[in-house]
Amino acid sequence: MEKKKFYMTTAIAYTSGKPHIGNTYEAILADSIARYKRLEGYEVFLQTGTDEHGQKIEEKAAAKGISPKEFVDEVAGEIQGIWDLVGTSYDKFIRTTDVPHEKQVQKIFKKFYEKGDIYKGYYEGMYCTPCESFFTASQLVDGKCPDCGRPCQPAKEEAYFLKLSNYTDRLIEHINTHPEFIQPESRKNEMMNNFLLPGLQDLCVSRTSFQWGVPVDFDARHVVYVWIDALSNYITGIGYDCDGNSTEQFDKFWPADLHLIGKDILRFHTIYWPIMLMALDLPLPKQIFGHPWLLQGGEKMSKSKGNVLYADDLAKVFGVDAVRYFVLHEMPFDNDGVITWELLVERVNSDLANTLGNLVNRTISMSNKYFGGEVINAEVCEPVDEELKTLALETAGKVAEKMENLRVADAITEIFSLYKRCNKYIDETMPWALAKDETKQGRLQTVLYNLIESICIGTSLLAPFMPETAEKIFAQLSTKERAFDELNVFGAYPNGSKVTQTPEILFARLDLKEVLAVADQIKAAQAAEYAKETGLAETGQTDAADKSADEKNTECVIDIEAKPEITYDDFAKLQFQVGEIIACEEVKKSKKLLCSQVKIGSQVKQIVSGIKAHYTPEQMVGKRVMVLVNLKPATLAGIVSEGMLLCAEDENGTLALMVPEKEMPSGAEIC
Repeated sequence: MEKKKFYMTTAIAYTSGKPHIGNTYEAILADSIARYKRLEGYEVFLQTGTDEHGQKIEEKAAAKGISPKEFVDEVAGEIQGIWDLVGTSYDKFIRTTDVPHEKQVQKIFKKFYEKGDIYKGYYEGMYCTPCESFFTASQLVDGKCPDCGRPCQPAKEEAYFLKLSNYTDRLIEHINTHPEFIQPESRKNEMMNNFLLPGLQDLCVSRTSFQWGVPVDFDARHVVYVWIDALSNYITGIGYDCDGNSTEQFDKFWPADLHLIGKDILRFHTIYWPIMLMALDLPLPKQIFGHPWLLQGGEKMSKSKGNVLYADDLAKVFGVDAVRYFVLHEMPFDNDGVITWELLVERVNSDLANTLGNLVNRTISMSNKYFGGEVINAEVCEPVDEELKTLALETAGKVAEKMENLRVADAITEIFSLYKRCNKYIDETMPWALAKDETKQGRLQTVLYNLIESICIGTSLLAPFMPETAEKIFAQLSTKERAFDELNVFGAYPNGSKVTQTPEILFARLDLKEVLAVADQIKAAQAAEYAKETGLAETGQTDAADKSADEKNTECVIDIEAKPEITYDDFAKLQFQVGEIIACEEVKKSKKLLCSQVKIGSQVKQIVSGIKAHYTPEQMVGKRVMVLVNLKPATLAGIVSEGMLLCAEDENGTLALMVPEKEMPSGAEIC
């Protein structure tokens, strides 16, 4: 029987520089979905790659004194290397400088023009070079780019435009009749309410102010603007031909089953790309999923802030699969996720070293200790076995349900629930006690068999998310990964098989101080590199806010009404410490309050704060904050609050949490 096909893509990475872990997350997420679909029996085609044209590339290459092609060759190689490092099992890595792609882009542009969907005009407005986007003055936010917040420059030039209005009504109808088309639901509402329903302006699709792009073959002054060039990769990479000579591969795999993209480029993929496909008379992709961002301690990663994390640095400290586990399991479905060195250590120690690693190690060690590594199902069963078996057999279905809706984090949680149940089963059956009674040998064999069988089922499901770890586990159990349709039977592990004599430690527990020391070294190296790149090392400037001394001297100040003087004895009564927010949630009965669990030394305090308008719960988690610890507990909206988080407030009522300037341990005294 012919396999069902599944074609999915990532956004292609822009070759302006090395991708950070937030960018790499998308490749890991796509890979996990692709591997899972293969486990289910699909014929999967995963495409990723690099976006290599544009003014920003031209400028960066000129600054380095090399050609744009030399520049993108170097960066594309680095991107592909990182994708390979994290285990991305792509079937095609496309580059927009690939000659077959460029030829098809020229054909597509010409077809649009000949159909009357493209016309020549002039563009006058504000241009953001990093985003490669034009904006009207009304679209700017505080005079800056609405997407990235950087300054825009006035620009006027001759350009070709794509008539979006020709297809807007048809696209609105498609979105309304295909509720699965844009996911999550919040992203669909954003596109409809903010862009489609108010009306679309025609899209600029060519440029004359730079040369690094695909030439318009019938108008030598113009190059094809980035979006027709970049977005077309999803069809050119699988063999689309604008003249009607597309490959069998294209006919087989198009339309795409899933475009996986970041939420910041949703407009281009859910509005411009579908309209381009309509103009080409091609079916639209089945689903476009705009995933959230991965933030460093609640902030977007930026070299100037010194808070960038890279996958290769993290992999050296934690291992590839630990990094994969963290970004997949800790990223919410439709809210931004948070990554910090501290959170990584916590998850490795609790989930990977303890729940998973210790389970596998104990089970193999007991099999060796009591039966020389031989695994026998003596079928001496007791009622306690049934709960474990039932959960083991239900897990595949639970994972399938979560993955059908792309809830990857929830799918992983289901797998680890099985591992946790295995650990509980060990506590319930007490193999060490059974081993002391010769009449219980059959029961002991059955217990160990049940554990190994459950581990095999869980690890077959874990393989898409942590492939190296799954391979190691199966090797130690002397077995192999099972197909999805083999996970509905308990007892498939071959009777009499032997586990390895020396179990490998899958994940060693990490010392937080040692990891943070390595993190400091990495940060220092990055700061030095950034200073060299920007010339700050030569001028003696820091990256603080890229402000000159004159700018800093003219910043606004705030005077507030003075309170009565206090003595040192009054101040000494107040106890301030550094706390780490380890969990946070909205207070449902309040529009203003967040409830945080704050780790202060070895204690955890619950603190309710009126900062919901300024921070999301996801932004709070992982922050090191200043806490007034000995404030008398109070009840707010029915919840007990055991302290106070210190904030600063500006003249507009905007709040900012007070955080230590340097990395300080949880519990450090503020004096």
